[in-house]
Amino acid sequence: MENNELLAMVRSKAQGWLSDSYDAETRAKVQELLNNEDPTELIESFYKDLEFGTGGLRGIMGVGSNRMNIYTVGAATQGLSNYLKKEFDNLEQIKVVIGHDCRNNSRKFAEVSADIFSANGIKVYIFESLRPTPEMSYAIRKLGCQSGIILTASHNPKEYNGYKAYWSDGAQMIAPHDKNTIAEVNKIRSASDVKFQGNPALIETIGEEIDKQYIDDLTKISLSPEAIARHHDMKIVYTPIHGTGVKLVPRALAAFGFTNIIHVPEQDVVSGDFPTVVSPNPEEPAALSMAVEKAKETDAELVMASDPDGDRMGCAVKNDKGEWVLLNGNQNALLFTYYLITRWKELGKLDGKEYIVKTIVTTETLRTIAERNGVEIYDVYTGFKWIANVMRENEGKKLYIGGGEESYGFLCEDFVRDKDAVSACAMLAEIAAWAKDQGISLYELLQKIYVEYGFSKEKGISLVKKGKSGAEEIEAMMKNYRENPLTEIAGSKVTYMYDYATLKCKDYLENEIITIDMPTTSNVIQYFTEDKTKISIRPSGTEPKIKFYCEVHTSIKSADEIPAAEEAANKKIEAIKASLGI
Repeated sequence: MENNELLAMVRSKAQGWLSDSYDAETRAKVQELLNNEDPTELIESFYKDLEFGTGGLRGIMGVGSNRMNIYTVGAATQGLSNYLKKEFDNLEQIKVVIGHDCRNNSRKFAEVSADIFSANGIKVYIFESLRPTPEMSYAIRKLGCQSGIILTASHNPKEYNGYKAYWSDGAQMIAPHDKNTIAEVNKIRSASDVKFQGNPALIETIGEEIDKQYIDDLTKISLSPEAIARHHDMKIVYTPIHGTGVKLVPRALAAFGFTNIIHVPEQDVVSGDFPTVVSPNPEEPAALSMAVEKAKETDAELVMASDPDGDRMGCAVKNDKGEWVLLNGNQNALLFTYYLITRWKELGKLDGKEYIVKTIVTTETLRTIAERNGVEIYDVYTGFKWIANVMRENEGKKLYIGGGEESYGFLCEDFVRDKDAVSACAMLAEIAAWAKDQGISLYELLQKIYVEYGFSKEKGISLVKKGKSGAEEIEAMMKNYRENPLTEIAGSKVTYMYDYATLKCKDYLENEIITIDMPTTSNVIQYFTEDKTKISIRPSGTEPKIKFYCEVHTSIKSADEIPAAEEAANKKIEAIKASLGI
């Protein structure tokens, strides 16, 4: 589309937001954008409509069809209401749960959504205040609801907000429900199509009762209560980074039996401005810096942090020199998977029907651990909804042990259907107590895993490409990788190239094309090489980024060999980046 055509389309769309269907404040801000000589912000606000990606609806807050506001949230809720009424027309009463995080406008968006659902005759359970995403997922199942939403932009910067839609199993929606909901949302042409006038009789506030049931159920997944009893007073620093974890993580740790939880008071303050961090993302070292300082002051043994909506968990541990180091999401997943499978085995709970799940970009060492212990492993797309999909398909047939992804998400229980930082924090503390029982630290336990199952080093690289031009650049990069496939990466021959957009895999060893068995297509390219290197390339579904996941492997005989293996891996990753041209 030519720039003049685009601007004309955008102006026409923006004019529609000047009608009486929109409030005075919104109309004034839209008029301001129309009057501005520089049309950049107008274009960014209106050039498209927010769409459901791997994380649902997510965007910068502001006026416009491409922004998070009561009208885009309203259209999403009206569309979802319309779809629920079609899909469950046999039910006397359709029910939904609404949760929200600490972000600016999250409570407002939650209340607007409650009004819209109720105006459509749908019963609403809305949490009294902010709660973690996994608890909302839990409540859907516990209260027998058909759907649920949570207002959150997860770990995105403060200018963002988002809207995640869930189905009756407590998981984020996948096909056909996501596509059908989008179709209904797309039918909402203006604010006049949205029923904003709520029915208070259909809105019920929930809180403590669900909190208690959720925490009680979480304590049932504990596998080493005796170890916790022996080390209940280990010093653990926890920070919610201003988010929802403040409500339940300390409570879950106490319920598991831990008695010495050290807070970072400045970060217990609930705030959508995230005043102590640049980004509230536990994947980033800076987000944990205050907690690590607190650990140094108090001589703690473990640092844990959760993101604003309480589904991702990051941690720091002391290395063999007593220095604090941050573990990445793959290392977290290794600790969880190793521990869960080991303890299930020790407790006689493995009988051949158990499985774990990982995403295709998560470390292959999880596969090695599972297969050596006779546990089935599933590979799924990025996005926890795909892990939940495997759980749904296996319900009543096989036993879920755990599942995770490299992006700091893990789920230890089967009664929640999204990643859960509340249970992850409690379980990681339990793993630390269990390791301490054996006279080793969490860092030493990780080294033990590497010696037993092979050393792996993973590195995620994200290139940020903002706005319309950025999206076009990302599209061009993916096209180039497809049209000019690599045959060698960092000196090692490519053995397989998976293209999940076509569900075809090129087997370079046999010179044949293999069909990939996945439930749908996805814009991901993946390379495997002769030396077991794995490279994955995908545009983010929730942020303006193209992501590269590099994973290299080597065998070691003792922990003494880890520093040399680490150094070699870092050099290999630099060579991989050169091969990819990034």
